[in-house]
Amino acid sequence: MVGWNKPRHHDFMITVAGVVDAVGAALLEVVVAGAEAEVRDVTIVELDDAAGGQPGDLVLGAGFTTPDQVLVVIERCAQAGAAGMVLKPPLAAHPEVVSAAAGRELALVELRSHGSWAQLVWLLRGVIDQATAPGTPDTAAAGVYDEMFALADAVAAVVDAPVTIEDAQSRVLAYSSRQDRTDPARVSTIVGRRVPGDVVAHFRSRGVFRKLTKSGDPIFVPQGPDGTLPRLVIPIRAGGELLGSIWAVVEGPAPGERLRDLQGPASVLALHLLRLRVQADVARRVTADRLRAALRAPVQSGPELGLPDGPWRVVALGAHAGTEEMLHNLALWESIARRHGWRQPLIADDGGVLFAVVAAHGDSPGSWPWLEKLIRNIAVHDPGLRAASGSPAPGLADLPRSRAEAAELLALHGAARHASPLLRFEDAWAEVVVHRAVTAVPTGDLLVGGPLPDLLAHDREHGTDYVATLAAWLDQWGDPRKTARHLHVHPNTLRYRLRRIADVAHIDMESPRARLALQIQLAALCPSPGPTLQGSRLGGPRAETARHSPEPNLRAP
Repeated sequence: MVGWNKPRHHDFMITVAGVVDAVGAALLEVVVAGAEAEVRDVTIVELDDAAGGQPGDLVLGAGFTTPDQVLVVIERCAQAGAAGMVLKPPLAAHPEVVSAAAGRELALVELRSHGSWAQLVWLLRGVIDQATAPGTPDTAAAGVYDEMFALADAVAAVVDAPVTIEDAQSRVLAYSSRQDRTDPARVSTIVGRRVPGDVVAHFRSRGVFRKLTKSGDPIFVPQGPDGTLPRLVIPIRAGGELLGSIWAVVEGPAPGERLRDLQGPASVLALHLLRLRVQADVARRVTADRLRAALRAPVQSGPELGLPDGPWRVVALGAHAGTEEMLHNLALWESIARRHGWRQPLIADDGGVLFAVVAAHGDSPGSWPWLEKLIRNIAVHDPGLRAASGSPAPGLADLPRSRAEAAELLALHGAARHASPLLRFEDAWAEVVVHRAVTAVPTGDLLVGGPLPDLLAHDREHGTDYVATLAAWLDQWGDPRKTARHLHVHPNTLRYRLRRIADVAHIDMESPRARLALQIQLAALCPSPGPTLQGSRLGGPRAETARHSPEPNLRAP
């Protein structure tokens, strides 16, 4: 049994599913989910090993050839408390193997047939290293970047041309030291660490990016009319997924033997790009887990969270149109935030709600004024978008309170009277207070007396709108003209209804306490803070037409 044990420095937990997500579907796929056990180490188990790993081990079944061999090791792994097991096809999908892993709640993962065990060990080591010491992602990534610069020089020597290495988003990751053949496109690309838009448009018009996404073959791009020198583009792929590309400024098409010599550096580069993605994904998970913990309970220190200077606001972000799934909504908000300058968005999901933590003041990306403006701009094209901000949190201990306020306010944001896509707790505190009051007691317990039960019964039996009329009258402070306008009826009609309400049930309108009790009862009947009592919801069968067909305008005597 071969293992790589490292001391643990923190309480971040990465599960088998998290490891698979970090490495990516190009190499790994979960066959049996198993229990959500923490992965602490990677172990290669031989058939003659008495043990099946240690608690938390992800066991690699590299030398097994038959299902019977695997079944023996699965039993040992379950007894040892291993986190999961990785197999290659066809063993990973064998019915007996799958059944045995499921029966023992042992996670079972398939390594794609094109993947090598050596590559997997290297990538898993990166995942676990990042998970056990996530506070130093830059140090871990620095080694990978250094190696990529060395690879760029090696590729430049093979093709006898200057080289840049780019990721799938056309961001420059490394370039060769050789600079003897260049053009403005290469210079601007290296200086800006990203391929400029006009250069991208030039190569897109040549069909380069379309070919990159569909094929793994090298692409030769002839010299352009604007002086752009010829390019040799080598796609970097893993498991059919495009990870990046090598761009060489060449004089003409490369000979076949040179292209064959590039296969080795290209394979190594694919591993480096995978590892960079793994490190970035694990770092994001660590940050999200820490942020989620800080939103649930007070924490003592904030440097590990990456928070800006306080105070802060916690903002609950609603779903975009067509992104009901939390994972998609999270990815979309992170993408939007980065595109608008927030390089490391502090966004995490908790309890089915997406939260962002922003600085309460300032106007830079990641601040409340910046996010408020961004949300309003997005809502122009997505009118259904909703967001809500808790009140400012002066210290870390106040973050859970701001989070609870934001979540509660977002749930109330469907109110008709709030046309804005964004609510602040300070502006909507009244709705929150009423909502808390009416939801603290069952509705039936609130309707224990007073005139409202009799009015409800009368509306149901006779199709009247007396409950809606009473609610509007209370909302408008007893002003008959405002109440009539709100109900779309003539003031005389309103006076008639009020007299009929008094005939049906006795209401002491002179008592402030009675008016308050009635408003609490009405709010309990219709928890949404908008004016929703009018109409068919409570007003009976004719209420829907009442706005357009008012009762006869009877003058008060």
